[in-house]
Amino acid sequence: MPTMSLVACRMFEDEIVHLIENDSNISDLIVIDNDEYQGLVNKLNMKGIPYRILSIEQIPMSCDMEDGELRLVIDMLEFALHAVTVKLKEDVYHHIENMVKLSDGILLFYGLCGNVLKDVEEDFRSCGCKVSILKEKNGEIMDDCIGAVLGGRDMYLQTLKSFKGVGTFFLTPMWAANWREMMVASGIGNDPDDIETSRYIFDMVGYKQVAKVDTGLSYETDFSEKVNEFASTFDFDVLDIKANLVSIEQCYMKFRDGMLGTDHRH
Repeated sequence: MPTMSLVACRMFEDEIVHLIENDSNISDLIVIDNDEYQGLVNKLNMKGIPYRILSIEQIPMSCDMEDGELRLVIDMLEFALHAVTVKLKEDVYHHIENMVKLSDGILLFYGLCGNVLKDVEEDFRSCGCKVSILKEKNGEIMDDCIGAVLGGRDMYLQTLKSFKGVGTFFLTPMWAANWREMMVASGIGNDPDDIETSRYIFDMVGYKQVAKVDTGLSYETDFSEKVNEFASTFDFDVLDIKANLVSIEQCYMKFRDGMLGTDHRH
């Protein structure tokens, strides 16, 4: 049974639970024991999905199961890495290096994140384990977590054009649930409670509205309330837009089927 690992930003928690919930090939689900797993396992519990929490040292190097079965190992990383791009790259690479020895393949749930991770596949090409990152159907690396859930770069650009020049801030359910922390992680402010600095930066950039990105997933139960809280805090109008998870789903299935030795047809 192959071992497929996900090294993932917590921003993708919902999408990862969605993929797990709909993947019957997963026979053994392991969540790496670290400071960032709690949100993920809460959602796994919500859906009644069985898993084990283990440290990397506790994970057996090999396991025997039937053909078509998969062991999935998930290593969640903190939001705050985005605040310093050099640290983001160092930490992601460090986690990949830790996972290489126990994985047949590693899929990164990250986008380019300001081009920080553009060379990751090449940098790990000779490590003996297939390392890949979220990609669009044309093979290009996805821009970021917003572009990924909107369906890729073309849909991202179409959505931006539809705003007709009005500065718009995107909130996915995970962004909304953690918006104060994400203000700091994105470099908008230095303190999650320093609303005035965030408001000043939003005014300077010209943001006027917030796009509430409906992913169709309900793991974050107070999405609407959090978006409204954000909008009222910064005096933004709320605009509803639909997400499209097909690009993420296809990327995951293509990589998984490569692990299993089966063909995935788009």
